Amino acid sequence: MLRFPISSPAGAYGWRPVLIMAALFFSIGFVTWLNGPLITFVQVAFSLSDVASFLVPVCFYLAYFVFPLPATALARRIGLRRGLIAALAVMAAGTALFGECVNDRWYAGALSGLTVIGAGLSLLQITINPYVSLLGDHERAAQRIAIMGIANKFAGIVAPALFAIIVMPGVGDVAASIRSTPAGPARDAILTQFTHAVHIPYQVMAGLLVLLAVLVARARLPEIEMQSPVQTGTGTCGTHPLWLMTGVFAMFLYVGVEVMAGDAIGFYGRSFGLSLDVTKYLTTVTLASMMAGYIVGMMIVPRLVSQERYMLISCLMGIILCFMAMMTPGMIPVLCVALLGFANAMIMPALFPVVLAEAGSGGAGATAFLVMAFSGGAVLPQLFVHLAPSLGTSPAFMTLVIPSYLFIAGWTVALRMKTGAPVPESIIMTPGD
Repeated sequence: MLRFPISSPAGAYGWRPVLIMAALFFSIGFVTWLNGPLITFVQVAFSLSDVASFLVPVCFYLAYFVFPLPATALARRIGLRRGLIAALAVMAAGTALFGECVNDRWYAGALSGLTVIGAGLSLLQITINPYVSLLGDHERAAQRIAIMGIANKFAGIVAPALFAIIVMPGVGDVAASIRSTPAGPARDAILTQFTHAVHIPYQVMAGLLVLLAVLVARARLPEIEMQSPVQTGTGTCGTHPLWLMTGVFAMFLYVGVEVMAGDAIGFYGRSFGLSLDVTKYLTTVTLASMMAGYIVGMMIVPRLVSQERYMLISCLMGIILCFMAMMTPGMIPVLCVALLGFANAMIMPALFPVVLAEAGSGGAGATAFLVMAFSGGAVLPQLFVHLAPSLGTSPAFMTLVIPSYLFIAGWTVALRMKTGAPVPESIIMTPGD
């Protein structure tokens, strides 16, 4: 059997566990970034208002607020490897439930399926990052997590495009047919055929998640227990709860901005007159720009610029793109929103270690709170869709996004001024990113 030296990214356990973890990160990205086209899908399939269709990210991301603390307790009890298996099983159940409920045209049931998927992802996110970090020597952890990030981003590019091609071909024509057909058997037949298209793909996804759980169970992965957290900070930060919780709030805002750029871009594009057949691919465009930003960040951080400085540059880039979106004509604003993916790419990898450093020896608890902060992906898009009718789509978007960038940048600068310590330089890709 081929053996890799301990200095390789695979570390002491070889490449098999790393590749399996990469497959898990791919599954995280695949399931998470389906929400963008799903908003359009459910709006057509269930004849929903904009607000009602945006319950998709609400139910999905609110699970992150409810389940991380129980997931942390479970992971401590059963261990990280068994936690991975349990998470995949829960995700498979939620995926199957979603497909069945959509097929039966039961929207409330479909939303409950998304909540179950979010619960599984909460457990997976609590377990997979420490597992990857502990698979080998600490000095190579960043390289291992970089591999995970690439798998995650690639899934985010592929999933919305596949969903648009397989489930929503000709969605504009379907929507027009539904609008022009009176309520009755003919209209019900159109809706039934459209919703049935999601059934088989989601059952296949559920089956693949079960197979992945079996693979993890049979792969003889090392048993790594969740131990007491190691001090991750520089030692210069206190553990004052105000700094920690404002850092968690910065994460809350960041995830909201990321989801706005990825999932709400279809709604944003439709306000500029783009058809459903075009907007169903916009999430893929955002994720492609995010992938590009991540690759550029890995190339230049920390070789040419520190993570702290690059995060501030990223926030400034996001603000500039927002102002360009408000001041430019035609379809340029939609492109600017898609390019927010590039600006967002390296904020999470820098922000996560800053907050953990502020937590000091309470890193495990801080990790749970940071995952809970992913519920920002539920709140900001819902605020956006409520504000859009009164403010206008673009002003409502910028009213939420620009202050979020300013808060994230300001918190980081204030913390640096308080401590005089640099942000930790290891590139960290968190599981929700």
